[in-house]
Amino acid sequence: MKRNIAVVFSHVAVVLALIIVMGVLGLIAANVSAAAKEKFTGELERNVTLRILENDTAKEQGYLKELLDAFNAEYAEYGIKAVDANMDQYTDLETGGPFGYGPDVLYQANDALMKYVDGKHILPLPVEELDCYEFIGEKAWAAYKAQAMGQEYTFGVPVNIQQPLLYYRADLLPENWRTEWDDDKNGVPDVIENWSAMYRYSQQIRRDSGGSKYGYMKSLNDGYFASGYFLSYGGYVFGGEDGKDTKDIGFSKNDGVNGARIIRQLATVMNLECTEDTITRNSYSRMAQGTYFATMTTPDVYTLFIKEMVNAGYTEEYALENIKTVDVPKLPVSGDLEDESQGFKDMTVMGGVNGYAISSYTKAPNAALAFVNFATSYKMLERRSALLGISPARSDLAEVLGGLNQTINENLASGLVYVMPSVRALGQVWTPLQTYCARLADDALTGKNAFTTLEAMKKGLENVDKQIYDSIHTLSGS
Repeated sequence: MKRNIAVVFSHVAVVLALIIVMGVLGLIAANVSAAAKEKFTGELERNVTLRILENDTAKEQGYLKELLDAFNAEYAEYGIKAVDANMDQYTDLETGGPFGYGPDVLYQANDALMKYVDGKHILPLPVEELDCYEFIGEKAWAAYKAQAMGQEYTFGVPVNIQQPLLYYRADLLPENWRTEWDDDKNGVPDVIENWSAMYRYSQQIRRDSGGSKYGYMKSLNDGYFASGYFLSYGGYVFGGEDGKDTKDIGFSKNDGVNGARIIRQLATVMNLECTEDTITRNSYSRMAQGTYFATMTTPDVYTLFIKEMVNAGYTEEYALENIKTVDVPKLPVSGDLEDESQGFKDMTVMGGVNGYAISSYTKAPNAALAFVNFATSYKMLERRSALLGISPARSDLAEVLGGLNQTINENLASGLVYVMPSVRALGQVWTPLQTYCARLADDALTGKNAFTTLEAMKKGLENVDKQIYDSIHTLSGS
């Protein structure tokens, strides 16, 4: 009898303990929410200086100065001044923030910003209060959402959508493209519409130039850009409904191996520089010199291509007319650049959403939020787009700008932009993937021929998945 009573009391104790724990967790969650509300009271701090961390391109093209000058003029009556943080664009808030060395407001890609959520280095934001809120799509906001103590918060404000684009020299198109390179007679060269035609044209350029010029050139070891070939055939980074299940690595899943074949084929029209970062570094100047016909990169570096064209002796007007950007070409359904019999499919690309976050260590959160609101206004994003070539996350501006800006927003909404998972473990993906892609390219160019069959490529890609899994869960001890 005593034993039964003891068991009953034991069960009651467990239940009470659980109730207490749940109550404490509820209070903590409520405190997190309350703390966020207390931080952003709407009452502007006066006579404060905000340190703003922006990317290098914004500095070099003069946009950051314009933004700071405009904001400072708007908020001069409050004594609020925003200044360049004068830090490297990849400054780690986690390292310097707690000691007062970090910025108040920082601009980076979603995966870079959201890694700070775990250590509470950035603040959950009252984004519904921002002027841009209703004009930004659900998938862009989703890149900055995370769970904290059982509740979902938004930790960043989208500025622009990043996705790879094809850059090419219009004046280097084949002269006979209208008759020989426009099979569907739609008035658009096949070489910029599908990868099979680009592959064939690149072969022709190499052959006709005696190997001194190239068609499509890109560092194939760049995992961010290369991953799109795997994603397009059913591969994925992490599994789960939210794409954040790090125990399910999926580059080799479904028909992802077709992406490996595409990369190996593209390498054959390049040189060994595609196995490392050389092409990424020299693509601006080599395209200006006419050595490369085309490359792939993000929208925000368009002005760098124009600058190099001018440096090469062309007028700015000529450069603007002939450096063209289009959505990435379609891929063959067959997964083989030499087999066009099944037609073509839209390419799914790895992308991201760059935006602003506010440091948890700022002493002026309301002023910082006012800066973010100002920087994401229609007027300032319109200016940012004009100077930097970014594709704004604001749908109202993207619609007015039209063209690729609207296409990129639509690609994000439709899933053709696979947003980099906002989890810290993403950092473990790149080395195994990039090493594998470099090996594929080297294999094709040196004649090692270790990856001549889909079976061999599949085995190699499965090993990539395993390496990523191990680096996250085994080697880290989790």
